[in-house]
Amino acid sequence: MTPPAPRPRLRLFIDAPLTEGVAVALGRDQTHYVAGVMRAEIGEDVLLFNGRDGEWLARIAGLAKAGAALIPQHPTRPQAPEPDLWLLAAPLKKERTDLVAEKAAELGVSRLWPVFTRRTNAGRVNTDRLRAHLMEAAEQCERLTLPQLAEPVPLDKALTGWPEDRILLFLDEGGGGPPLAQVLAGIGGGKLALLVGPEGGFASEERAMLAAKPYTRPVSLGPRILRAETAAIAALAVVQALAGDWGRPPRG
Repeated sequence: MTPPAPRPRLRLFIDAPLTEGVAVALGRDQTHYVAGVMRAEIGEDVLLFNGRDGEWLARIAGLAKAGAALIPQHPTRPQAPEPDLWLLAAPLKKERTDLVAEKAAELGVSRLWPVFTRRTNAGRVNTDRLRAHLMEAAEQCERLTLPQLAEPVPLDKALTGWPEDRILLFLDEGGGGPPLAQVLAGIGGGKLALLVGPEGGFASEERAMLAAKPYTRPVSLGPRILRAETAAIAALAVVQALAGDWGRPPRG
């Protein structure tokens, strides 16, 4: 039996349709990564995905400083449903926010939404930097979509017009909620969002505002106070294990 061909070492997200034989172009930054960093050459195979057309095998047809051309050959995986899971997270120090974005993509988050709370220390969010981290993580973990990055807003504005069919689980470091696993068992499936506060936790008025919403549920992650980035990653893992796609068989 002939062994399967080795999987290409490069996998890229592109915002262009994928059709057999129709060339797609890479911009200057991706071209630099492909040619300058990874030292790829004309004729090398690359995997492409765009969040709509599944994953495709493509071949590098041209390389130049201004851009590269790739020719899609055939699909390798069809587009498939992925978790509809949002993460609302207060911005942290630069490296910690980067970490949250990276792990959110790896853990299947469909929408990352930076929200400013009363005790948020970060004054701004570099959305270009975060989007780059999301894309790099999506390429690495072999998901078929790129998480949406919502525009950073204050917490109260994020809750304005909140979809009533999406339950918002807010991580209450004050111990005001039951264990996350217990809450997930009680609500079953459906659309979910997680809300993680800043290093100093939520202010009392924010807790009161959240508690007054019909779609929110306070939850606990146990007896220890976790750093904000740890709490986000741990909560996402619990959701995926108990109510997400970790129960699916592994991809063949």
